[in-house]
Amino acid sequence: MPTSPLKPLERPYLPIIYVRGYAGSDAEVDGTVADPYMGFNVGATVVRQDWEGVVHRHYFESPLVRLMKDHEYRDVYHVGEEMPLGERLSPRSVFIYRYYDDVSNLLGAGERRDIEDFAEGLGALILRVRERICEDGEYDPDTFGVHLVAHSMGGLICRSFLQNPRPAVAETVKMVDKVFTYATPHNGIDLQVLGNIPGLFSRNNADNFNRRRMAEYLGLPPDRSRDDVATLNGRFDPDRFFCLVGTNADDYKTVSGWAQRVVGPLSDGLVRITNATVHGSWTKNGKAVEMQAPRAFVYRSHSGPLGIVNSEDGYQNLTRFLFGDVRVDGVLLIKELSLPPKVQEAHDAGQRIRASYHFDVIVRVRRARWELHRRLLRENSAVFRKFSDLFPKPGSGRAVHHPHLFSAYLALWGRKRRGVTLGFSIDLGVHVPEYEIDRRIFMDEYYPGGMLYRDKINFELSPPRGGRADWKLRWGSDRTTPNRTEHPLEPIEGSEVAEALPGFVEEGDQFYSVPVRQDSQPGIDAQLVLRARPWR
Repeated sequence: MPTSPLKPLERPYLPIIYVRGYAGSDAEVDGTVADPYMGFNVGATVVRQDWEGVVHRHYFESPLVRLMKDHEYRDVYHVGEEMPLGERLSPRSVFIYRYYDDVSNLLGAGERRDIEDFAEGLGALILRVRERICEDGEYDPDTFGVHLVAHSMGGLICRSFLQNPRPAVAETVKMVDKVFTYATPHNGIDLQVLGNIPGLFSRNNADNFNRRRMAEYLGLPPDRSRDDVATLNGRFDPDRFFCLVGTNADDYKTVSGWAQRVVGPLSDGLVRITNATVHGSWTKNGKAVEMQAPRAFVYRSHSGPLGIVNSEDGYQNLTRFLFGDVRVDGVLLIKELSLPPKVQEAHDAGQRIRASYHFDVIVRVRRARWELHRRLLRENSAVFRKFSDLFPKPGSGRAVHHPHLFSAYLALWGRKRRGVTLGFSIDLGVHVPEYEIDRRIFMDEYYPGGMLYRDKINFELSPPRGGRADWKLRWGSDRTTPNRTEHPLEPIEGSEVAEALPGFVEEGDQFYSVPVRQDSQPGIDAQLVLRARPWR
């Protein structure tokens, strides 16, 4: 009897493995293993005010429940068992990597284990998931893949699996399609007085966040342990590794708030913003390119009632990265930053001028009351550049460091109805800096909160239709036509931005440019460059 051909797994809807974060004390470990979903089932209730001033509650059910509701995923527990034999598993399943089971006093030996051991266990779980999903002869195991979703230390376990030759099996690593991390300390945990958490802090494996120890389990050379272990080291494509960064330090109340006091601001209460992302080299168009992984910033704390995992903002970034259709990046290409008249006079007279610039940016999706990305000076998370970053001295050998504002993922399934364009907005602000003349702060004509530029720019992206292969983009400015997109925007050639933004241009990308200009002193003359590329 002829057999039916095996079906490929439907991408991007691959199995999801959730890897939870660090549990400190034995009691915390036991509390963790007592939860079948290890926190992925925790939601949140917040309040929001509508246009009439009425306060409403917003209920976020949890990432797990929303994946079930929105994308037809399911869990793998049945009649009290995990993945019971004889129970058919759908590729759209969420698996919980329960690596703390063996560590706990409730279910295991009560002995701590190394991250390398957890990484090996993750590889074994991936192979087990493939075997169970493909065991009935319906799906082709050669098309199998998984998404890894991790919180905090869970992201380091994923990286140890991907990067360390000891736990990583090349065949299994290739099965990982995308990685999404919430609030992972990719470059360790730093304290205000001590700096990087000392390796001597070995109780309950707290040294997992020491950079020297991290270099070991991430398979990095020892010289990387001094200041940078946030590299994927060529082991995984940075474009397929997303970092969600929390910026709300105040609402992290673990250990009665002592953690956020010791770590300080510019963090989610435990992980500093500068330590929460990764980078790495990967071959693109035949060349090895050093890249920053895509990331988004959200005003959430490391965990707790206002935590980053149990948030609408986090979930929207997660699902759009895993299942979205278009990736859009925004970079501010700065041509000129004019000075106040008196500062310009001092500069012309040969006096030394110094200034640093903060860039606010919020990315929103049309009709949504949540935000995909949020970086604001008042929340200690704005994009920061020194004047010398933007305009290095000729002959210094330094590259121009234009502000990368955001990476956002848009989804056709996110539209309210078919045929509607993908609408999004960018709220952009450039703060007036505190100017320094010959090491003295210039306070004349200085008013705190001044802006060089402020506007909300709205976009509508039309997908290809009717035989047309390219995307169409329209835009509008709140300065002239609030909440409208009246101007068609024609693509520009990638060669127009390739020189200013090395490594930013790939074959198939579409580029657009919107003027960002304030003709005053001080003022700004720049271009908001958008790069759009198909994501799936």
